[in-house]
Amino acid sequence: MARVVVCGSLNMDIVVQSERRPAKGETLLGATVSFLPGGKGLNQAVAAARLGTATAMYGAVGNDSFANSLRAFLADNDVDSSGVREVDGPATGVALIQVAGGDNAITVASGANLHFKRDMIRDAPHADEVWVAQFETRLEETAAILAKAHEAGARTVLNLAPFLPFPEGLLDGVDVAVLNEIELSHATGTRLRATSALRDIVGACEKLRARGAQSVVATLGARGAVVVTAEGATSIPAFKAKVVDTTGAGDCFVGALAARLAAGDALVAAARYANAAASCAVEQLGAGPSMPTAEKVAARLAAA
Repeated sequence: MARVVVCGSLNMDIVVQSERRPAKGETLLGATVSFLPGGKGLNQAVAAARLGTATAMYGAVGNDSFANSLRAFLADNDVDSSGVREVDGPATGVALIQVAGGDNAITVASGANLHFKRDMIRDAPHADEVWVAQFETRLEETAAILAKAHEAGARTVLNLAPFLPFPEGLLDGVDVAVLNEIELSHATGTRLRATSALRDIVGACEKLRARGAQSVVATLGARGAVVVTAEGATSIPAFKAKVVDTTGAGDCFVGALAARLAAGDALVAAARYANAAASCAVEQLGAGPSMPTAEKVAARLAAA
């Protein structure tokens, strides 16, 4: 099986659970707090590795205790973390996550993630690999990394999250762009909601294909996902889940998608598998720790 290589962010997630979110100026008592490994890059790498795929991670952390915890978590999940570099000065990235009613709101202090650079990557990309990136590190570095991987013949997957305005040409090195309906709306200037008609979502995906992405996958939460390629659009139904925490569900989808692409699956089949994996992830608290095993995903698929 080919290797998945994830280039991106590592954060310590400080997860605060409460019955509801406080109003402006209000203090709520009775919440609980957890410190859990996260960051889109780390989550996606762990998702791929837990599914049995050889996975490597490149990123940057500070010189602090959070960095040690994150590297240990990657190692415990069989992710090659030798490419995670320590930088002097900035702290390891932190995400403050408020969970209430099964939904979440997130504030990120990027820290060392913004100091990750293309020259920190020691290994040259190979044609049988799948390279994954997100928008939690500097866009110019992400663009250069994806372009080099694409030129080497590797399959490239870009998660346009959290959304940032991106320069023309960035998508030229992207084989598969993955984003949710909010990010898709921002990326294309199209007014979209979770309830938007499928034709509107597909039309927005085509706008991204016109900007260079070979294929686009829009994740739609409880509505599943849509895969748009040169051959047309395919809707992928969602799987039933008992939602505890949606944090990391999108990252699970991306990591699982990359794992199945590395295994040789066609994009639509990989997206269906990724949907099943994401439905498992939302049933557990946290991001990195909620990524499911291949056995759990297989059971979800068999029960569908």
